[in-house]
Amino acid sequence: MSYVLQQLLNGIALGFVYALIALGYTMVYGIVRLINFAHGDVFMVGAFIGYFTLRALSKVTLTGIAWLDGLLLFLLAMLAAMVVCTALNVAIERIAYKPLRNAPRIAALITAIGVSLFLEYFSSLKFVFGPNYITYPTPLPMVNWEIGGLRISILQVLIAVVATLLLLALNYIVHYTKMGKAMRATAFDRDTARLMGIDVDLTISFTFGLGAALAGAGGVLYATAYPRIHTFMGIIPGLKAFTAAVLGGIGSLPGAFVGALIMGVAEVIAKSIYSTIADGVAFLVLIIVLLVKPAGLFGRAEVEKV
Repeated sequence: MSYVLQQLLNGIALGFVYALIALGYTMVYGIVRLINFAHGDVFMVGAFIGYFTLRALSKVTLTGIAWLDGLLLFLLAMLAAMVVCTALNVAIERIAYKPLRNAPRIAALITAIGVSLFLEYFSSLKFVFGPNYITYPTPLPMVNWEIGGLRISILQVLIAVVATLLLLALNYIVHYTKMGKAMRATAFDRDTARLMGIDVDLTISFTFGLGAALAGAGGVLYATAYPRIHTFMGIIPGLKAFTAAVLGGIGSLPGAFVGALIMGVAEVIAKSIYSTIADGVAFLVLIIVLLVKPAGLFGRAEVEKV
C-alpha cells in the first residue's frame, strides 16, 4: 500500500508540472481557437534559461546560508525563465500568429508546427543552446522526509508549493482583474469584446505571455526534477500537457489542471509497472475518457459554426 501511495505522490508532483504547461494550451485555445504547438518548446527554452541563470550565479553568495542561497538561486532562475519565455511567446504571437488572425485555422495550425520546429532546430545550433545533452545544476539541498512510510523530497514539496501559488495567481488574474475580465470576454465573443472597447490584440498577447510564464516556470521545475536537458526535451511533455488539456476539456482551466494530474499519475503508475508502456497508458486514458465524454471531463459540447 505504501508503494502505491508513493507512486501516487510522485505522479501528483509530475502532474503539477504538466498543469503549468497545459494551462497555456487551454488559455490560448480559449481565446483564439489555436493549438500553439510551439508551447512545449517555450517550456524547453525556460529550462535552458534557468540553466544559464544558475550557471552564471553559481559562485554568488546571497545570505551565507547554504540552503537559503540554493532556494533563492532556484527562484531567481525560475523568474528569469518566466520573463524570457513571456517575451518570447509574445514575440511569436505578434510575428507568426497575429497576421493569420482571420486566416483559415489550418494556416495557423501549420504555422504553429513550423514555429515549433524552428525553435527546436535553431536552438540546437552550437552558438545557441547546442545539440548535446546537458546535466542540470541542482542548487537545492537533497533533503527527504519519511512520513508514514512515504518518502517526500524537498523538491516535491517545492514543486507543489510553487505550482499551487502560480495556479492561484492565475485564477486571481482571470477572475478578479480587469485584464482577466477582458480575457473572458474575448474568449466568449471577440468581435463583441472589440465593440465594447476591449483591446483584443493586447488581450491576446497578454494571454500568450501569461501562458508562457507558467511554461517557463514548469521548465525549471521539470529540469530540476529530471536534471538532463536538451533542445528537443519539450516535445513529449508538451504533447502530454496538450493531451491533459484535451482530457480535461480544452478551454477549461480547471479541466486542464485535473487532466494534468490524471496524466501525471497514470504515467508514473504505468512506469512503476512496466516503463515501456508508460506513454501509451497515459494516452490510453485520454481515449477512454473521450469515448465516454467527447468534450472532455469539464468541457462543453459546442456546435461548430460554418
